[in-house]
Amino acid sequence: MDRMHKLAFFFLTVLAEVSLGFAGTGGELIRESGTRGGLVVHLGCADGRLTSELYAGSNYVVHGLDTDRENVKRARKYIRSLGLYGPVSADMFDGEHLPYSDNLVNLVVVDHPEGILMSEVMRVLTPLGVAYIRGKKIAKPWPGTIDEWTHHSHSAGNNPVSRDTRVGIPRHLQWINGPVWSRHHDETPSISALVSTRGRLFYR
Repeated sequence: MDRMHKLAFFFLTVLAEVSLGFAGTGGELIRESGTRGGLVVHLGCADGRLTSELYAGSNYVVHGLDTDRENVKRARKYIRSLGLYGPVSADMFDGEHLPYSDNLVNLVVVDHPEGILMSEVMRVLTPLGVAYIRGKKIAKPWPGTIDEWTHHSHSAGNNPVSRDTRVGIPRHLQWINGPVWSRHHDETPSISALVSTRGRLFYR
């Protein structure tokens, strides 16, 4: 284990020891986090109750993960009893590696941090995403390498050149949204305008 991973493991161990945990409901946790939609991940989903409470409407998809097969079965049964299975689901994971691409998850709730490194949690979080490690709130900072495109020509200076240094050859799909077809006789060709600020995209 290298030095960074040792520090990350120590950090999570300290959090597990000093934190009293989150005593409120999933809805309260969503409100406190400031999350306005996207992918919510609950590690240690147990019976699925908190996992289900984290579903705050159609803007969200909630994924519960657990290392115990029986817990996953219980969680799935409970989620189905509420008629939520689909936007809310539960699955197994190995306790160490999160099954998501980089910068994808908006909120991570960790009830049992054993085996999970902070570096792995931060890897999957979007910039400005939030993690709750047994009640301790941690926000992922916005990296200086990612620029924003807030106006038609980049910024108020009207110079259409981004300062982003992360842009490069596309290597994977981060998310998919409409329009499904870039050209159609009933629709405006492709996307005619797009701006981005603080991790949110606005387009037409």
